[in-house]
Amino acid sequence: MREKSNTSRTFLLPLAVGVAAVTLWWLLCTSGTWSPTQFPAPREVWAGFGEEFQQGRLLHDIGASLFRVGTGFGLAVLLGVPLGLWLGSSALARLALLPWINFFRCLSPLAWIGFAILWFGIGHKSAIFLIFMATFFPLVLSVVAAVASIPTVYFRVAHDHGFGSAEMLWRVTLPAIMPQLITALRVVAGVAWVVVVAAEMTGAQEGLGYAVWDARNGLRPDLLAVEMIVIGSIGVALDWLLVQLTKIRSVRWGYER
Repeated sequence: MREKSNTSRTFLLPLAVGVAAVTLWWLLCTSGTWSPTQFPAPREVWAGFGEEFQQGRLLHDIGASLFRVGTGFGLAVLLGVPLGLWLGSSALARLALLPWINFFRCLSPLAWIGFAILWFGIGHKSAIFLIFMATFFPLVLSVVAAVASIPTVYFRVAHDHGFGSAEMLWRVTLPAIMPQLITALRVVAGVAWVVVVAAEMTGAQEGLGYAVWDARNGLRPDLLAVEMIVIGSIGVALDWLLVQLTKIRSVRWGYER
């Protein structure tokens, strides 16, 4: 019964806040404080959703943005996690490479826009490159920090049981860092979603970032609000998908209280 009550509150409380926010939005629009060209009413935004769906632009833009994020983020995970594991287990490698990884992490991904366009042109490749640059280095540092936080006794016990390097990795290191790794993935996935919108506003011809830019240039605040709602909703959905990883039995220990 208590678990059912907690589940109900999980859905009802955010829903109540959403209803209150839309109500306040409607009241502000009807008060005459702003004109429709400055602050579109909920009804106008709803009509904008219908227009975007009818013309097929919204689904096409969502697909383009998800493809870019999935590819760039996937490459960052594929390359960043192994590199972080290696750096975390090698003091000499950390001494040589960690300052440079931290250097590139501190660079804004938007600073790479000029090079991205020069190297890859306008389209999928440049956006994927920017997403990769924005997510790879923070992910590497997160994995290194997670490995460094593993108690030394874990490795001593594994060594006493005769674990080899591969067995040490799969049965000790990865299970030990998995809760922190999932948290890092959630953070960098959010960064990737933010960066793709910014990247698509710099010359792309499709995607949600391009749709935001197009709505702005077309003086369509209703469509601008549509794109913002979609961007935020998809970001929440992506985070929810990664949260499901915390329910895997082998990593739940890191989240249970």
